[in-house]
Amino acid sequence: MPALTLDALRAKAETGEIDTVLACAVDMQGRLVGKRFHVANFLESGHVETHCCNYLLATDLEMATPDGYAATSWAAGYGDYTMKPDLATLCPVPWLEGTALVLCDFLDHHSHAPVPHSPRQILKAQMARAEAMGLTPMMATELEFFLFERSYDDIRASGYRALDPLVKYNQDYSIQFSTRDEHVLRPVRNALFAMGIPVENTKGEAEIGQEELNIRYGDAVEACDRHTLAKHAVKEIAAQKGHAATFLPKWRADKVGSAAHIHQSLFRGGENVFHEAGAPHGMSQTMRHYVAGLLKYAPECMLLMAPYINSYKRFVPGTFAPTKTAWSIDNRTAGFRLVGEDTKGVRIECRIPGSDMNPYLACAGQLAAGLAGIEEGLELAEPVRGDVYGMTDVTDVPHTLARATEAFRGSAMLRAAFGDAVVDHYTRAAEVEQEDFDRVVTDYEVQRGFERA
Repeated sequence: MPALTLDALRAKAETGEIDTVLACAVDMQGRLVGKRFHVANFLESGHVETHCCNYLLATDLEMATPDGYAATSWAAGYGDYTMKPDLATLCPVPWLEGTALVLCDFLDHHSHAPVPHSPRQILKAQMARAEAMGLTPMMATELEFFLFERSYDDIRASGYRALDPLVKYNQDYSIQFSTRDEHVLRPVRNALFAMGIPVENTKGEAEIGQEELNIRYGDAVEACDRHTLAKHAVKEIAAQKGHAATFLPKWRADKVGSAAHIHQSLFRGGENVFHEAGAPHGMSQTMRHYVAGLLKYAPECMLLMAPYINSYKRFVPGTFAPTKTAWSIDNRTAGFRLVGEDTKGVRIECRIPGSDMNPYLACAGQLAAGLAGIEEGLELAEPVRGDVYGMTDVTDVPHTLARATEAFRGSAMLRAAFGDAVVDHYTRAAEVEQEDFDRVVTDYEVQRGFERA
């Protein structure tokens, strides 16, 4: 049941309680894009479909239109996509007066078929693959971020140097210090709840000014929809309070970065098929195959969990960011952590993704790898124990965007799961990110070599 039905929207429009509807789709970077409808037009026709330029799935972070995409280009004229509202996602936007929101799917303008490289569609395709096996993927994501004292405008005017965290302490689990950002996070929690998102809690995280937001698990698409709306809410509510929030994984070299851990399991008929009473650690054979797939294909899926140059600055030993693909039992130094050992809630947590991930892409990659593990009947090695950072016999995660891009480009598993066109599309996105960075002269280079080179 959506937080807001079409009939309820119509009633609120008649009373003047809602006058604006945000019709939003998710772009390659995991951001909301779309249109603000007058509610009357949305109720008349916008709830059926609207249209947008197809460049929305072929831009970089700054909305530039780089070349090299097969799906659209200047030569092809940048035509239209159809945006089809998913009315099951219709909800109020409590921090905006008189406003509701609905998530849309990108469709081909002529055939009305789903656009295959749309992030939400990529995940839906892997959901359908699991459902054909009689399984429902259940997931939850954690959102870590930093809150800053100044506004986005002030920070930008300073050349991104006026970066003073709102809370001046490592406030991990601290009630005293996390009270100091309650004027931002209390409205976030309450807004998400009012939107129909089952928010669980917020807490201080393990770095100065860092926060964490946790939302109850749901099916994979629900989890990613909730993640996207929550991230959007944090940024907008922080801005309304005169602050800035960042999901950049590593904003300073000497600070711990921000992650977006993914908890995952598979259900059948309301039961967690990862659980088997009496089995070692309570893990079923299905779960063992799934986790073996996650481990085998982690390097190939890395790009989906860490899509930018900055993403790779986070993977530093001793910072709770994993540098190895090993799995362990309740051990936060490993890339994959078994949670809920010997209980009906047993699940695997992937600790690799950064806070900048597009959740639909990252979760689709996890599903593709895990389902491949089941299909291939992969055997799971014993869990590692102790400090994984120092282990030399465990596979490293790719530590640069270039290495991750090559692993992604060459992945036969992902090409079979997503299709060549989708893999090529996101390979090109990674190339654009690398090419853009390679043209930049950084402060580091000038300071290091101006006199001494």
